[in-house]
Amino acid sequence: MTFPAVWSELHRLHDSEGEIWVGVRIPGDERPARADVILGAVEDYGCAVVEAVAHPDDLLRRVHDPAMVDYMGSAHERWVAAGYPVEPGQDRVVPYAFPLPQVTAGLPRRVPASAAAMAGVYGMDTMTSIGPGTYRAARAAVDVAMTAAEVVAAGAPMAYAICRPPGHHAGRDYFGGSCYLNNAAIAVETLLAAGIDRVAVVDLDAHHGNGTQHLFYERPDVFYGSVHVDPGAGWFPHFAGFADERGAGAGLGSNVNRPLAPGSGDGDWLAAVDELAEAAGRHGAGGLVVSLGVDAAADDPESPLLVTGDGFRGAGQRLADLGMPTVFVQEGGYHLATLGELVVAALGGFHQAVASGQPA
Repeated sequence: MTFPAVWSELHRLHDSEGEIWVGVRIPGDERPARADVILGAVEDYGCAVVEAVAHPDDLLRRVHDPAMVDYMGSAHERWVAAGYPVEPGQDRVVPYAFPLPQVTAGLPRRVPASAAAMAGVYGMDTMTSIGPGTYRAARAAVDVAMTAAEVVAAGAPMAYAICRPPGHHAGRDYFGGSCYLNNAAIAVETLLAAGIDRVAVVDLDAHHGNGTQHLFYERPDVFYGSVHVDPGAGWFPHFAGFADERGAGAGLGSNVNRPLAPGSGDGDWLAAVDELAEAAGRHGAGGLVVSLGVDAAADDPESPLLVTGDGFRGAGQRLADLGMPTVFVQEGGYHLATLGELVVAALGGFHQAVASGQPA
């Protein structure tokens, strides 16, 4: 017996065909081949592939501002209607102006008439464009995460959500960092709705999950812990992910960040995973969501960390020690030649620990 891997073909509807970084169009690493590589790897491992089940928007609109959800669903259509694919020749929704709080403080909230200006109301960067199929793909990724969470809530010790596009940089009323809707956060809400009182999130992606942190920062019922490359060393998301961010209000103490120096490898990374697992256990959670990015790997083009397959396998084993029903939600990982084996290393480490009699 292995574990279910939940999947949707609709991920292919999203293809950014590049991104705008410091004003220059560059090739994008978040492309459809990522999910296809992962699917092949988990099938080879023996996973039962499960098609995602469509869900109503109730939990999605609990996590995200309904106005943002509505905007994302119509953004590309409005962009085309405004003529931007013809003049200036941009067929993707890309923001150019942002309503910074320094600009809008003390003023009534305005909804801009321009579709180009509207793109900056919810988009936090120029890298995360919206194409004709982006919203349908992102919405399908939400269904993937919810389906996997429901499998775990029904009694399975683990399930894996092959989510694409990823989600952990998306907050209540913003998206960015190649993320549109926060799949991990919606998996958390699915577990809570199923009767699990407290849930922990452990984020293994190489970049801090600022969106997930933002969503649960004042919540005592959800623990968020992340190990990632230090944003203070110049890495995305730049403005969040520091060690002194511990939560606020009722959620104070339920947020733990472990930023690592560029060049850190298995030793420092696994020590941080141990700290996060211990903190999640102290939180008293009855369920676990793992944001499984594997872009901390040495060969990955998107981070300077040097984690190996053994490191990812060790992380899976350590998280299994918590003994919690666990949903793995795919985040980053961009080196296609090693992506599948690294994902399977983490999932296999957890699965084999469970199968050997550990209490998860």
